Amino acid sequence: MQLRYSFRLYPNCPQRAALARAFGCARVVYNDALRARETARAAGEAFPKTGDLSKLLITEAKLTDERAWLGGVSAVVLQQSLRDLDTAYRNFFDSLKGRRPKMGAPRFKSRKDNRQAVRFTSNARWKITTGGDLSLPKIGDMRVKWSRVLPSIPSTVTVIKDAAGRYFASFVVETDPEMLPDVESVVGIDLGLGHFAVLSDGTKIDAPRFLRRAEKKLKRAQRSLSRKAKGSNNRDKARIKVARAHAQVADARREFHHQLSTRLVRDNQAVAVEDLVVKGLARTRLAKSVHDAGWSAFVAMLEYKAEKFGRSFHRVGRFEPTSQVCSVCGVKDGPKPLHIRVWDCGACGAVLDRDINAAVNVAKAAGLAVSACRAQVRPALVPAQRGEAGTHRDGQPTVVGITSL
Repeated sequence: MQLRYSFRLYPNCPQRAALARAFGCARVVYNDALRARETARAAGEAFPKTGDLSKLLITEAKLTDERAWLGGVSAVVLQQSLRDLDTAYRNFFDSLKGRRPKMGAPRFKSRKDNRQAVRFTSNARWKITTGGDLSLPKIGDMRVKWSRVLPSIPSTVTVIKDAAGRYFASFVVETDPEMLPDVESVVGIDLGLGHFAVLSDGTKIDAPRFLRRAEKKLKRAQRSLSRKAKGSNNRDKARIKVARAHAQVADARREFHHQLSTRLVRDNQAVAVEDLVVKGLARTRLAKSVHDAGWSAFVAMLEYKAEKFGRSFHRVGRFEPTSQVCSVCGVKDGPKPLHIRVWDCGACGAVLDRDINAAVNVAKAAGLAVSACRAQVRPALVPAQRGEAGTHRDGQPTVVGITSL
C-alpha cells in the first residue's frame, strides 16, 4: 500500500526565493497549457497532447525573451505541472461519467492561492544528504525536521507551501502491512457532537472542540485583518497570523484523530463505524460543529490504519436504524427526538443509553459479535405475562396470585 509522509522544511532566505521562482514557473506553464487546451476546445479542435505542449511551452518557450526565465528552475518541475493538468482533466471527465464524485473543470492557478506545490521525480536527481538535508536541483540543501524514518526509498518528493507560510516535504512511499497480534475485542463506533465517539463497550470520548476553543483568538486575528488596508504589507502580515491560527487548530485536530484512530485499531480486531452524510449535516445549523469534529478525516484514518495493521474495517449504511432498535431484544420502536438521550424499550423493558445503544447496533449491523450488556443503563423490572407465570398442579391451570376463573 502507498502512504504519504510529510516533514517540515526550513529553507533559508535564498532557498525561499528559489522555491517562489519554482512555484511561479510551474504555475505559468500550467496556466499556459490550460489556456491552449481551452482555446482548442472552443475552436472545436482536438486537445493538444502533453508531448506537444511540453515542446511548445517549455523547450521552445525558454528560447524566447518572454519566457527565458523558465530556465531558472528544473525542467522536471515544469513537466510535472503538465502532468498535473492531465490528472485534473482526467478526474473531471471521470466525474462526468459517474466514475468518481462530481468535481469542477480545471481552473487557472493564481499566485495568491493558499497552497503552492512543485514535484520532483527521480529524473531531477534530488537526494537526501548524509547530514539529513533535502537536496533539490537549483534550490540547494534544505534543513528537514525528520519525525520518523521512511519505510522505503521514495521516488518523488513534493514541496508544499501552505497558507501560513510553512514549507513541507511530502513523500509517497510503498509500505508493507504491519501485522499486529490478533486480539479478541471488536468495537462499534457511534460518532456525534456531544461526544466525539461512543464505543460499543460503553466508553465515551469527549469532543475536543478545537475550533470552538480557539474562536476568541481567531476573532481577534480576523478583526485585525479586516482593519488593514488592502494591498498593504500589514495586511499580508495579518493574513499570515489568521492562517497560522487556523493551522494550529487543524494540527491539533489532526493529532487527536491520529492518536484515537491508532489506539482503536491497535486494541480491536475489527472496527465498525456508521457512514455519515457529512455534506448534508454541514448544510444545517450545526455546520460549524460538524466541521470542527472532522468525522470524514477520522474515518479515513481508521480505514487506512486498519489495512496497514491487518485489522477489519466495516462501514454501516447510513440508513441503518441504529438509534431506533433495542440492542438487547432487537425490537424497533421508531425514531426519537435528539433531546431523548435515555429511553425504555417497550418490549423488554431495558433502559438504554441512546449513544451506547447505537454503537452496539453499529457493530451488530457490521456482523461483529458484541455484547449488548453495556448498553443498558440500569436494570429494569419486567412484569411477568399472565400466560407465562402460571403453574399447573393436578392439571389445574392456575396463575400465581390470581384465583381460577
